Amino acid sequence: MLSILNDGARLCDGISRRELMRVGSLTLGGLSLPQLLAAKEIAQPAPISDKAFGRAKNVIFLYLAGGPPQHETFDPKPNAPDGIRGPFKPISTNVPGIQFCELLPRTAAMSDKLAICRSMATNDNVHSSSGAWVLTGYKYRGPNPRTIQPTDWPYVGSVVKQLKPSEKLPALTSVWLPDVMRLNENVTPSGQTAGFLGPQWNPEVFVGDPAEPTYEIESLRETDITPIQLGRRQSLLSQLEERFRHLDGSFKTYGSFQQQAFDLLTSGKARQAFDIAREPEAVRDRYGRNRWGQSVLLARRLVEAGVRLVHVHWPREPGDNASDNPLWDTHAQNADRVEDVLCPMFDVGFSALIEDLDQRGLLDETLVVTIGEFGRTPKINANGGRDHWGSVFSFAMAGAGISGGQVYGSSDKTGGYPASDRVQPGDLTATMFHLLGVPHQGHFIDAQDRPHRLTGGEPLWKLLGSEPATTERIASTGDVARVPAFDPTRYLVHTDFDEKEPLKPITEPSRPKGWRASPLNPLHENAFGASVLRDLDQQTAALGFNLADGSPLDIAQNTKAYIAQEVRSPYPGAYVFKVRLRAEASSSEFFANVFHQHFTCRLVFFQFNAQTKHVNESRELASMTVDLKLHEGGSDEWQTAELSKTFVNPNPGSNFSFGAGMGVSVQLIKSSSGTLKVAETDRAFVRVADVELNFLGKAVNDKVKV
Repeated sequence: MLSILNDGARLCDGISRRELMRVGSLTLGGLSLPQLLAAKEIAQPAPISDKAFGRAKNVIFLYLAGGPPQHETFDPKPNAPDGIRGPFKPISTNVPGIQFCELLPRTAAMSDKLAICRSMATNDNVHSSSGAWVLTGYKYRGPNPRTIQPTDWPYVGSVVKQLKPSEKLPALTSVWLPDVMRLNENVTPSGQTAGFLGPQWNPEVFVGDPAEPTYEIESLRETDITPIQLGRRQSLLSQLEERFRHLDGSFKTYGSFQQQAFDLLTSGKARQAFDIAREPEAVRDRYGRNRWGQSVLLARRLVEAGVRLVHVHWPREPGDNASDNPLWDTHAQNADRVEDVLCPMFDVGFSALIEDLDQRGLLDETLVVTIGEFGRTPKINANGGRDHWGSVFSFAMAGAGISGGQVYGSSDKTGGYPASDRVQPGDLTATMFHLLGVPHQGHFIDAQDRPHRLTGGEPLWKLLGSEPATTERIASTGDVARVPAFDPTRYLVHTDFDEKEPLKPITEPSRPKGWRASPLNPLHENAFGASVLRDLDQQTAALGFNLADGSPLDIAQNTKAYIAQEVRSPYPGAYVFKVRLRAEASSSEFFANVFHQHFTCRLVFFQFNAQTKHVNESRELASMTVDLKLHEGGSDEWQTAELSKTFVNPNPGSNFSFGAGMGVSVQLIKSSSGTLKVAETDRAFVRVADVELNFLGKAVNDKVKV
């Protein structure tokens, strides 16, 4: 039998307020019955503007953990010097005069629904403390922002949970997806809990990957709570109702919320809200088949079901731990990372959310906020990355009470500091409370009955309204084909050698990505080098000599023919480089006595030495020799060569870097000493049909709890 223990200051019947709060804090892991006690009334704040007040019934808060670069998102600087503007161009949005980076074409096409702020600043370059300010509205003043403390200022969703509980799903007022937030592994920063408000006001954290076919919230499975457990919880609820029958309305309301929470689980409403498999396949595709995109889709399902506030933060992926560019923290290869991974996922998922909410008639009542903890440095560093920068960054808002099609504030010509209308995180939280119908000058009550002001900021009044800031529209110049949806299995751009993307000379830098070859010979040229053959049912690359009617050749020691390709945004972890190939020669005798003895075929992992990304400016990381077998005429047999290598920092928890990036190569080398004279009738080469690169990252530690 569950019972109520006594401690602390007593209420009139002998039960303490603290005790009641503890009893009410049963979580969804056990039953998820949050404490939904309304805040104690205090003196009314000074009169405020009613502009858009209370327009938002719910909030979706998209947190781009790591710090997205303003230059490659909402605040491009095309006229800045090379080392600042980066390699990408601005595009026109569908609102005249507003430009985004070309990596956000889908978002640019719906700029009329967005309000962009380009002048947010914390002047704090630390993930944890700057992030805590963004997530709470108050500057961090605790002992250690890298560790969650019970004395932390509460997360904005926790305050919403106390002051504005959901009418439909009070047990799920504030939800956090898709996991607890971490910096490096096991580091759970401040700002994601209720802090001194008390654990009963923590957001409900649901861990998992909605993109997985087996996605399921364990605590919401019908089999997770036995009839006996449900009976005990109901018995406890009855005890509470009986003991507080005579108390004031606030406690009666509390009991009512508890009953609603109980009914929620027994009715299966929560399970239905989390059952993302109910969504049509086309809708799921539109959001992106990845953890971020599907979490954003799940957020839409939850607010549609009645959840007041859903927080979705950018998730860590395998290999994202202890690297120099996890999440949006692009200290290295910023251009590659935003082009290959970050912007495609964001652009697809964010634009899908705005479009979906609008089509369902939910955008007018749903406030959408997307922001990171800070921005990135104007100057690109020696590793091609951008470092932490809290001096200025951008964020976007849309939906309920937001007048779309406008930009608020500006940064200077390099994107380094605010040039006008500086904004602080407290202004953002004040805007959120105002739109939710909570006076931003009001207070909330902690566990010791002490009042605390919601925020020290002011709502961004210029962004609020019921009509667009302008009705002028133009065609966005963004190219969706330029930013295809992110494919988590795509580590190589081209795995074959078709006509769509021919081999390029090795002297061309590896942007755009694709195969480079050296020496690159015209089709069927007789010289030693790399070519493309079209004499099979597929095009293949060939490394060798006298591919057509031959002519005499002199091939010196260490002469090399090779093809190479950059790996897309590499993570630390285990790689498997697999190549399908076969050796061909003018005769078996020539293959055995000459080609096999004088030439070596190798698979190589390499790292670029410079940001120019020329393959000939690189160093080997790992390699293997392929024992070539002669392909006999008439047979269609291929041999498979496989190079495996794990790249990790030997010091656990410390950062790992590929510097300017890494790549893979297939090489044919004249390895014997001296010069080999090849007659015009001698022909030999290695044919490469296709390649495959697989990655197995270090698993994220899912045992970390807050």
